[in-house]
Amino acid sequence: MPMSTATKIAFIGLGVMGGPMADHLARGGFEVTAYNRSPKRAEAWRKSWEEEGVSANFAATPAEAANSADVVCTCVGNDEDLASVTTGAEGVLEGMSKGSLLIDHTTTSADMARHLGGICATNAIGFVDAPVSGGQAGAENGQLAIMCGGSDEAIERARPAMEPYAKAIVHVGPVGAGQTAKMANQMCIAGVLGGLSEAIRLVQGAGLDLEKTYEAISGGAAQSWQMDNRWATMTKDEFDFGFAIDWMRKDLGYALDEAKRLGLSSPISALVDQFYAEVQSAGGGRQDTSALITRLPKAKTTK
Repeated sequence: MPMSTATKIAFIGLGVMGGPMADHLARGGFEVTAYNRSPKRAEAWRKSWEEEGVSANFAATPAEAANSADVVCTCVGNDEDLASVTTGAEGVLEGMSKGSLLIDHTTTSADMARHLGGICATNAIGFVDAPVSGGQAGAENGQLAIMCGGSDEAIERARPAMEPYAKAIVHVGPVGAGQTAKMANQMCIAGVLGGLSEAIRLVQGAGLDLEKTYEAISGGAAQSWQMDNRWATMTKDEFDFGFAIDWMRKDLGYALDEAKRLGLSSPISALVDQFYAEVQSAGGGRQDTSALITRLPKAKTTK
């Protein structure tokens, strides 16, 4: 059924990703009720919207936010956080009615997505697992890539609610498929950053012009989003932004578990995860994933 801006949407989780996503919905004219576990962050969004005349409501619990909502969106941290705001005490499922729709933007395990999808099906609630890629900038600019798992009907119902913050919405397969696609996404990023880190140290060690080298190789087969967006900051040792290593390790953990469940070997992802663990132990857990390069010492001398 087509969705209009009169649709009532509950948005649970106003963090680095969820806050801007909810912002796009509120500014897009949807009737938004928001909830965040941290009252401080919720208050910051309330003030921001009030100052700019954007209409949105705030709830004291996820269940209250979900009450009478046509669509509920969740964007929290991990499996445990998602369970808390959905199936836990005063979770959204206590407030959702039959025929409503739950869209989960959290990056979780595929098992969690399948489990939650089953509970929703039992309660005649539609469900889409819809993790996103594009980082904070993508969320703020409404340019997220969204990988979706669920039925054809659920995806089509969810699409109008996701379009305000999406660059691409792709239906990958049944419930759980969106999360598996996100795992593949994170494995690719980890592998690329591993190679990019070593390449930059090589260029630095050889005493090459960093900008000229980037220009030379970014137009060919080595080009990647990570190279285009992280080469300059990695060479300047700037990492206080972007997607935190703590979250990447969480995501790679899900990916490695799913690969093991399928009887697959993922040695490169496992190795990069170990490298990230080193950076994490050195205090870099909240730095961008490109801080992977910090575990590689620079050459003592240059030519």
